[in-house]
Amino acid sequence: MWCHDIGREQAANRPLLKIVFQVMMRLFSLRKTTLLFVIRDKTKTPLEHLEPILREDIQKIWDAVPKPQAHKNTRFNEFFNVVITALSSYEDKEEKFKEEVAQLRQRFFHSISPGGLAGDRRGVVPASGFSFSAQQIWKVIKENKDLDLPAHKIMVATVRCEEISNEKLSRLTSDKGWLELEAAIQAGPVLAFGKRLSSILEAYLSEYDMEAVYFDEGVRNAKRQQLESKALDLVHPAYSTLLGHLRSKALESFKNKLEQSLIKGEGFAASVRTCTGSCMLEFDQGCADATIRQANWDASKVRDKLRRDVDAHASSVRSEKLSEMMANYEKQLALALTEPVESLLEAGQKDAWASIRKLLKRETQVAVSEFSATIGGFELDQATLDKMMQDLMDCARSLVEKKARDDAGKVLIRMKDRFSTVFNHDNDSLPRVWTGKEDIRTITKDARSAALMLLSVMAAVRLDEKPDKIENLLFSSLMDGTLTVPSSQDRSVGARTDPLASSTWEEVSPKDTLITPVQCKSLWRQFKAETEYTVSQAISAQEAFRKSNNWLPPPWAILAMIVLGFNEFMLLLRNPLYLMVLFIVFLLSKALWVQMDIGGELQHGTLAGLLSISSRFVPTMMNLLRRVAEEAQGRSTPERERPGPSYSHTSQGFRVQTPWPKPNSCTAESSVSSNISSPESGVEYSSTGLMHRRTTNIQEAEFSS
Repeated sequence: MWCHDIGREQAANRPLLKIVFQVMMRLFSLRKTTLLFVIRDKTKTPLEHLEPILREDIQKIWDAVPKPQAHKNTRFNEFFNVVITALSSYEDKEEKFKEEVAQLRQRFFHSISPGGLAGDRRGVVPASGFSFSAQQIWKVIKENKDLDLPAHKIMVATVRCEEISNEKLSRLTSDKGWLELEAAIQAGPVLAFGKRLSSILEAYLSEYDMEAVYFDEGVRNAKRQQLESKALDLVHPAYSTLLGHLRSKALESFKNKLEQSLIKGEGFAASVRTCTGSCMLEFDQGCADATIRQANWDASKVRDKLRRDVDAHASSVRSEKLSEMMANYEKQLALALTEPVESLLEAGQKDAWASIRKLLKRETQVAVSEFSATIGGFELDQATLDKMMQDLMDCARSLVEKKARDDAGKVLIRMKDRFSTVFNHDNDSLPRVWTGKEDIRTITKDARSAALMLLSVMAAVRLDEKPDKIENLLFSSLMDGTLTVPSSQDRSVGARTDPLASSTWEEVSPKDTLITPVQCKSLWRQFKAETEYTVSQAISAQEAFRKSNNWLPPPWAILAMIVLGFNEFMLLLRNPLYLMVLFIVFLLSKALWVQMDIGGELQHGTLAGLLSISSRFVPTMMNLLRRVAEEAQGRSTPERERPGPSYSHTSQGFRVQTPWPKPNSCTAESSVSSNISSPESGVEYSSTGLMHRRTTNIQEAEFSS
């Protein structure tokens, strides 16, 4: 081989070497044969560098050759002995070339000597048997058709049909109609794709048949099949792209039709069946339109993928719809349960959990019934339906438990609010006024009992209707102050155990425990400490009210004043003038009492009240006298006035008025009226009826303050 052909396929005769390997393994027994490779026109590249490359190529050819079963694991060096030599260029180095040829000739002369070109001597036959051996070799060659040389017309047909086939394939590759069809198929489905492409292929195959009609039929048909196969390989990507478009279009059509069907309110399962059949029919029609006559391609794999995509989308939509429905019903349950449960827990009545269980059962049954009717169109299996129903019921229960746990964290605030409500309001829910008649001890006990009842309600979740002793234990330990003795041994030694010194409730599972006994005890201690101030304030208010309303002297002092003041009382009755003066003094005193708010001042203490009254007494008297003087100066002419009380919003006073005498009358009536009013309280005091006859001129005296 030429030096520059090393590594090439045809120029290096690799196919011939492959045939040699196959024939040697099939026809001859295992013996070494020398393969001499002569490299012509050696270049400057050393032979030491070229030899490994050539040996590597030979080994690759050997590995690629199909081997008989007997030689599956036979190594290359067991069959062949490779010898590589190189000759210089005859044109450039003629003398050296001749010298190297002479050396190579000598190697052939001495080929059978040890280390010569001849292989092993296992297949050597004597000269007398050479004729028979040659006949046997020729017989084997004749019987082996792989070694036959083809006829001349076969060789011509093969070459010419190959050329025609390549030429038609080249023209098909650059065909304008095919290129337009290939470009159009990238954008989307093309109508009559199979018909148009079949026409193009049929045209080129017909041209091949016309040009190759005079060549050997077997070769012609074989090359036609090769041309058809290569042409189909060329157009198959476009066909696959079209199937992809048809699949995408059918899937999108399924999605749109399913969405529209669900909007119209049709059942989900029925809608899926209808839309699936419609989209699969659409895909089958598209595949029929894309079928190429020359090919027998199967679109079942794409169809199966479309069906899987449709089922996956339907499953996804179903899961989404079911999740959405489940979320809506969970939200409905939350709205129906959260506020009522919170209200019942906040009320803290003894039957709170019974009411919660009843509410939970009613709302859960309503939600489950509506949910079951709603998902009927999905045609779910019974196991899935039961699981979803159970999930909905578990969700309702978890909502109640979560709300109870949230409220349990605010139980101390709720207890104080309950205590304040019961303590500061009576049975009619009216604010309580501490007048001194209330039994604060009983009221405090009732308020604490209500708070403790709230604590017992919030101590555990009671949704399973299991009896417990939480309420009795809390009341006996915290309200009554009693302790329980757990065993006879402890009772014998007199030891007592705190029933609340535990982290669990009896007959209550830990997962249902909201507040442990130890926490209840701690909360009660904190609650009592924070409500003691309210009780002490009520007691102080009651005592202050009693003091503020106790102005009368003791009964014995009143009796003594009546007995000792009997003479003075009779004196007043005998002399009405003293009585009138005393009455005027009373009115003035009452006016001063109201004006100076003496009762309010004395509520702050006797000494402090007297000091405040003494500091305000003189200014108040001066103010009253100034008002009397202003009224006397402001009256211009006397006129007849209707007898009656006179009202003033800023002062208290009394008025003595004498009416005009009648003509020819020597008598006159004098009426004394007094009027005292308080702008703050709206209370008015008046006195009329003191009348006597006068024979003097008309006089009018008016006193006001």
